[in-house]
Amino acid sequence: MNIVTLLPFIVLIGAMFLMTRSAKNKQRQAQQMRNDMHPGTGVRTIGGMYATVKEVHDDTVLLEVAPGVHAIYAKNAVGAVLDDAEYNRIVHGIDPDEDADAADTPVVPDDASSLTEAADAGDGDSSADKADAADEADEADEKAGKTDVKKIDLGKDEAAAASTSEDEKRDGGTDAK
Repeated sequence: MNIVTLLPFIVLIGAMFLMTRSAKNKQRQAQQMRNDMHPGTGVRTIGGMYATVKEVHDDTVLLEVAPGVHAIYAKNAVGAVLDDAEYNRIVHGIDPDEDADAADTPVVPDDASSLTEAADAGDGDSSADKADAADEADEADEKAGKTDVKKIDLGKDEAAAASTSEDEKRDGGTDAK
């Protein structure tokens, strides 16, 4: 036999060896990660659910998926064991870097109501006094010749809708939907 005819078979066997070696390496790392689990560790299952480990057994793990809700999973169902900082960032929204920055940065309100509440509290006016002042302002506007614009109801009257549907039925219309 010639070496040229054996070369494709040798390359094929070498490629298969390298592929199985990397797959075995990944399996070994996953098994090591699952063995490193201990109670209190945050995990992500292969289905994407985040939970806390409560008990570890030979082939199963007891996970707390919500406060007071426990479920038994196979160890193989654990996709990743997370460190505490990453688990708290994902599940609870706690970012340790953000907490340090939050102490330094001033709080910006979402709306201006918190800015005006302090000024209103300093005036000593109660809500009843404010309502009276608004009524007096409305009366002053009316005396000055300003009139309120009436609101227009754009909805149909029930009587007009009933008469329209009666006319349509007489003209051959149907009310089938």
